[in-house]
Amino acid sequence: MAISRKHREPLKLFMQPGRIEAGCDEAGRGCLAGPVAAAAVILPPDFRNDLLTDSKQLTEKQREALRPVIEREAVAWSVVFIGPEEIDRINILNASIEAMQRAVSSLQVRPEHILVDGNRFKPHPLGIPHTTVVKGDATYLSIAAASVLAKTHRDELMNRLAEEYPGYGWERNKGYPTREHREAMARLGITPAHRRSFGPVLQLSLFD
Repeated sequence: MAISRKHREPLKLFMQPGRIEAGCDEAGRGCLAGPVAAAAVILPPDFRNDLLTDSKQLTEKQREALRPVIEREAVAWSVVFIGPEEIDRINILNASIEAMQRAVSSLQVRPEHILVDGNRFKPHPLGIPHTTVVKGDATYLSIAAASVLAKTHRDELMNRLAEEYPGYGWERNKGYPTREHREAMARLGITPAHRRSFGPVLQLSLFD
């Protein structure tokens, strides 16, 4: 089950050892439907897991196996969704950042430092210092853990939405702009779960 270490460098546990550090990441930013999800995770100083890495490098089965491990062993964790209406109102970049901010604020333990995947973030309302890390989900365990939780929780929600709005293949494409999804939009129209500010959806919504 573990990914061989000869194929990748071990991920780091902390950027600032000795401080309570939360890793943050989001999932679903490029989708045409569904919410954007964000997670924040604080890991204990003795946490180890040879499988955990960027969720995009893991199979669905591996992510699902890691989710309960992270939720059980983390000092604290939180997952937040921001839905299509708010995404349309504030745009997807701001929605992604806002979701991560809310995830940090929802933690039962207040972190002293925030590690954020990517290169864009805003000062946290609680004044908690942060550091952005490009490819942070493949560098730090806490960000990788957040990426797994954000992805698995969002996928679970998209599976439920697929039952509510059948025909779009969301149980497979999770709302991403696959050919299956785009053809279904043209055939079936758009739903309340679609992001109307996104180009392919916006074009169809003009005739909705």
